[in-house]
Amino acid sequence: MRNITTGIVICSALLFAMSSCNDYLETSSPSTVTASLATSSVDGCQSTMSGAYTQFHGVLRDQIFGNGLFYALDAAGSDIERHGGEQNSGRLKAETFYNGGNPDVVSTFTVLNDLGTPDSKTAFALLYAIIQKMNNLTYCIREEEMNDKKTGQTYREIYGQAVCMKATCYRELIKYYGDVLGIFSPDDDTPRQFTSRLDIYDRMIDELSKAKDLCPELTKDNKTTFTRQYAYALLGRIASEAGSYQTYRLDVTPASRLEKHPDYTDIYNATYARPVNYKSYYDIAYDAFKWVAENSGAASFDANDFSTFFTQLHDVDGLVADESVFEDENIQGSSATGYCERPYAIGRPATSSNKYGVCKSYGQARINPAFYYGKFDPKDKRRDISCVVTGSYLNAALVRKDLSGYDGKGCCYEVLLGFNMKTAGDGGGISCGKFDENRQVHPYIIIQRKSGINAPYMRLSEIYLALAESALLKTTPDQPVADAYYNLTHTRAGLAGKSNVTLEEVVDERGFEYAGEGDRRWTLIRTGLIGKKVKEIKELTKAMIDGLAANGYYTFSNGNTIGNYIYYKGVDPTALGLASRLTPPTPAHMLVAGYEPTTDLEATQFPGWRGQHDWEQYTTYKDGAYPNSNIAIKGLFTNITTTPDGYYQKDWGKAIVDQEAANGFYYNDLFEGWDCKSAPIYLVPISQNGLIGGLTNGYGFTSTF
Repeated sequence: MRNITTGIVICSALLFAMSSCNDYLETSSPSTVTASLATSSVDGCQSTMSGAYTQFHGVLRDQIFGNGLFYALDAAGSDIERHGGEQNSGRLKAETFYNGGNPDVVSTFTVLNDLGTPDSKTAFALLYAIIQKMNNLTYCIREEEMNDKKTGQTYREIYGQAVCMKATCYRELIKYYGDVLGIFSPDDDTPRQFTSRLDIYDRMIDELSKAKDLCPELTKDNKTTFTRQYAYALLGRIASEAGSYQTYRLDVTPASRLEKHPDYTDIYNATYARPVNYKSYYDIAYDAFKWVAENSGAASFDANDFSTFFTQLHDVDGLVADESVFEDENIQGSSATGYCERPYAIGRPATSSNKYGVCKSYGQARINPAFYYGKFDPKDKRRDISCVVTGSYLNAALVRKDLSGYDGKGCCYEVLLGFNMKTAGDGGGISCGKFDENRQVHPYIIIQRKSGINAPYMRLSEIYLALAESALLKTTPDQPVADAYYNLTHTRAGLAGKSNVTLEEVVDERGFEYAGEGDRRWTLIRTGLIGKKVKEIKELTKAMIDGLAANGYYTFSNGNTIGNYIYYKGVDPTALGLASRLTPPTPAHMLVAGYEPTTDLEATQFPGWRGQHDWEQYTTYKDGAYPNSNIAIKGLFTNITTTPDGYYQKDWGKAIVDQEAANGFYYNDLFEGWDCKSAPIYLVPISQNGLIGGLTNGYGFTSTF
């Protein structure tokens, strides 16, 4: 064991530069080492890795998969997802690509310190801190220690996990910042330079290829750490992204290494391109994803029920879902420091207080109404789990006429998420129903932004669809494999299987599978479909708004109709014969185009996967009354011109038209200014801490702040 010291702060970490790889078959003597990390024993290595996991889960939650950059960009910046109910000039519009690359916007845009945190807490800084710790840890472990009869297995597993952690951090850095710094060892203090992401990808592919089998097998108990199945899948992720379309700085990656996308023009000395040898990357991805699909360990796929995965995320505290390969860990309890912000950021919206029930959930990611109505096949079982039209409200008398005069204390009520300029449960439009604190068996309601629902960072459905994608793009395409793995998710959703699927169909299937989860933005960028899909949703949105304004309704090609008004009434679902205030997925016979409920019972179940938890058993205030906690809905997919008996009318499509006329929120703001032809400027500028020592931002961003 080499005993070195390596504590990291970002300013010192970024003084290191790219040097040769130190995998466990290649070692060299360190020339420069800093700070403190005792790794003189297997216990020391385990302690270091444990601390790194704590750091990593913190960055995952706060920066790249719950809050931070994910919250600002991924969760609300695609043709499917968008911000809801606000126009905040102080916050980046994720839907605009910096207002279409407008020079005045791009040149003055700053990272806003990753949404207001100090520079030392940016994703850029925190990810490099973890990378350098992993560089030092992998340097410390020598081959003879991995071969030790007593401790070798532990050393091998730590080494493999350290490589996975470093590669995961680089993958996220490239995704958000583009070309960054290649820092691969702890022993080089040469001047820093930006490194082509292709070189970083190649380095991580090489390291993962050698270390992937060192990681432990995936079990039900280790899904919040890195396993062999995760390592293979990560190799597939990185290889496929290395072969994908991205916006490259031409002063970092020579044009000779790139194949430009023929439909996009260069901007700010940057080009939208993929590597000329992209097929070789997809060859690697295909083999890696196929291995996981055929050797999934303790991960299992329910081929019949899409709701199983999300039910399991909510069911039992401390456990993980069967389909997961890796989940962001939550630590529950009165002194909990670990938590997941995903349900607050992109979960089912709620305007409430944990004193009386469900915590407030903001619902940053809302669903484009044209996508909800016009893109989903009406038979798709995923629609009503992915997209929710109701939220939770503590005193629903403020927003529900049928509860006028009731104070609402002691429990929460279901309310329609109208298309107004409000947030949380007040409105803001259709949101995501996949993460809903109402659905926890034992709700974790300590405070808003802290939830007991794990965030799924990798699961088998992604492996299957990524395998289908790579099967189509590798050197020798494998259509039978593409069809087979595409159909696993497609038929699970209740749809007929397909043959000879195309890349676009695979990408769209991924959109339906992950609607509301923030996956779509990056998927469209890296597959070269971003311009086409943005143009499609813009045109569909305009047709919807024009139809509503002219006729009071608009019928989409899939048979669904959105009308100016929607109708609701308060109901007690148990009195109607349902087992719970939380409704199950939509009954199959209602999953047809333009379905209109015929009874109050049907109107309470359609759409499904909503309702309310039995909150009074958890609250500190009890008044003994809980009238009509749920709502029955009519007119959601048909145009009703007369208010049904006992129901109340609410502006629906009319509110979309009114908001567009007032402030351009639903059409004009959707990727405003981008021509769908210029290289998309989707990346984040590096803040001033990353610019010392001669580094300069590209992509049109200023280099001084």
